[in-house]
Amino acid sequence: MLSSRPYLARALYEWLLDNDNTPYIVVDAEQDGVQVPRQHVQNGQIVLNIAPGAVRDLLIANEGVSFNARFGGQPMHVSVPTPALVALYSRENGVGMVFGHEPVMPGADDLAFGEAASDEATSGEEAQAPSRPALASVGGASSAADDEQGEEASRGDAAADEVASAEEQEGGSISSSDEEGGDDQPKPPRKGRPSLRVIK
Repeated sequence: MLSSRPYLARALYEWLLDNDNTPYIVVDAEQDGVQVPRQHVQNGQIVLNIAPGAVRDLLIANEGVSFNARFGGQPMHVSVPTPALVALYSRENGVGMVFGHEPVMPGADDLAFGEAASDEATSGEEAQAPSRPALASVGGASSAADDEQGEEASRGDAAADEVASAEEQEGGSISSSDEEGGDDQPKPPRKGRPSLRVIK
């Protein structure tokens, strides 16, 4: 990704000139490729006036800042690579920007790390997610438990039939009038195992 520093430097330079301010730059003179008058370097830095009246052939490119100027009466070509540009501010009021706090786009390594992290998070969610119920087909052979349940059900049906026949003998059966007028009313359930009716 291209650095945002030269774009911000160009905008700040034009903004300061439009407001009749004098733009100054602070340069890290210890970095590679920096060409500045070494006699004016203090604590590894130098402050340069880049106003149109102080320099000639000023170019603020993506690679860096370059211009021609005179220092102590001696002409010199100044070259400041973009990483060495520390700040751009106004001489009159100090308004400007210290670079190094400008927005930085994430690199390819960061993007790859982010994708890997999201993949790990996804796999972690899958691992923690409760397992879904699964359906399995039941074969023709029944187990011993199924046989016992079938025997209990048949015994329950036989007992229910015996109770129903006993009630009929005692006169406790439902009359035909109750059956005819009871379409809207549900019939009392039979004793024993509950069963389902199919309504067409």
